[in-house]
Amino acid sequence: MTKDLTMLELTIPGKPIAKKRPRFFRRGNFVGTYNDQQTEEGRWQLMAQSQIKETVPTGTPIALVCMFYMPIPKSTPKKNRTTDHTKKPDLDNLVKYVKDCLNGVLWHDDSQVSHLTATKRYSENPRTEIIVQW
Repeated sequence: MTKDLTMLELTIPGKPIAKKRPRFFRRGNFVGTYNDQQTEEGRWQLMAQSQIKETVPTGTPIALVCMFYMPIPKSTPKKNRTTDHTKKPDLDNLVKYVKDCLNGVLWHDDSQVSHLTATKRYSENPRTEIIVQW
């Protein structure tokens, strides 16, 4: 007997966002950190939450597919407009941002992701498409 897989598809409009490194500050001998992406993450999470109908149960393995469609620079020749995106931001930082934003929103912890597929391409319509199966 096979279990039915549950699948969820999310589309976040706009240029895909990569996870940035934490920033540090010093006050005397005290060194602290802060996240300068909190506002972006909040907006991104709100767009994702509006599309989420159910959450992944704790401990359930997840297959995650991320497709990042980057804006086409005006200087790009027409013949290269359908190719893969090979410039910054790095694919792993884009995936890290998605996983961090969906932590505690769609799944309990991003350690539940046991299978990952990711691509980044140019598109006239920049967006992030996510497919989650569990």
